Amino acid sequence: MAEHVEGKLLIIGGAEDKKGECKILKRFVQESGGRESRITVLTVATQYPRQVGIEYHALFLELGAQEVQVLDVSDRTQANTQGIGQQFEKSTGVFFTGGDQLRITGLLGGTLLGRMLQQLYEQGVIIAGTSAGASVMSDTMIVGGEAGTPKKNTLTMAPGLGLLRSVVIDQHFAQRGRIGRLLSAISQNPYVLGVGIDEDTAILVQADARFSVVGSNTVTVVDASPSTTTNVSEVKPGQALMLSPISMHVLADGYGFDLKRRVSVF
Repeated sequence: MAEHVEGKLLIIGGAEDKKGECKILKRFVQESGGRESRITVLTVATQYPRQVGIEYHALFLELGAQEVQVLDVSDRTQANTQGIGQQFEKSTGVFFTGGDQLRITGLLGGTLLGRMLQQLYEQGVIIAGTSAGASVMSDTMIVGGEAGTPKKNTLTMAPGLGLLRSVVIDQHFAQRGRIGRLLSAISQNPYVLGVGIDEDTAILVQADARFSVVGSNTVTVVDASPSTTTNVSEVKPGQALMLSPISMHVLADGYGFDLKRRVSVF
């Protein structure tokens, strides 16, 4: 976690319920201030910003937000303008839609808007993201890779926004069979925790680095720091990886995890 942080993160595994109880999105509005919330939807990740922006704008108003604005950042020049900064700084909640996580880092990294996002988070604003918007929360993110057997050098990884440290996030987790690629990610650095988030499921990360699970499915935490044996430095690219032992936690709605102590919280 970043130092001196007051904010929260709501990291969603994608395909969150938008028509029924809307438990995750409703929680985001509540954490943003409920009837007093001023939510900014960032559509930077998607290729369909107007369509996606209209959908979330209507949803958050329906769920009780006071104000909702949609910001579509299409280039870095726009992300560096003072005008967009003034629109952004009054937010009590920021929501990243899904799409391509490299668009988020590529268009926001090192810009005025990117710096303001970090400042808002440190000051107590909740930052949420779904699908690609979830992957981008950590300091290192998965941008591509094979499902199935964990193998060497089959992942593409890149720097994320760095709001969550020493963690790598994967989304659509159970639905797309991504346990193998999460294991591949943490085999490269066993100190980093792997967190796989299922669809219609989220983790709400508090300032003290504890998170609770919200949603209808599960969150899988994989910790390779106890491992004593690995072949990652010996096998060739594309060959199967060996990592033993590892610790795994599967958590459902209402259960939690302490990212600092690396233990489940009940």
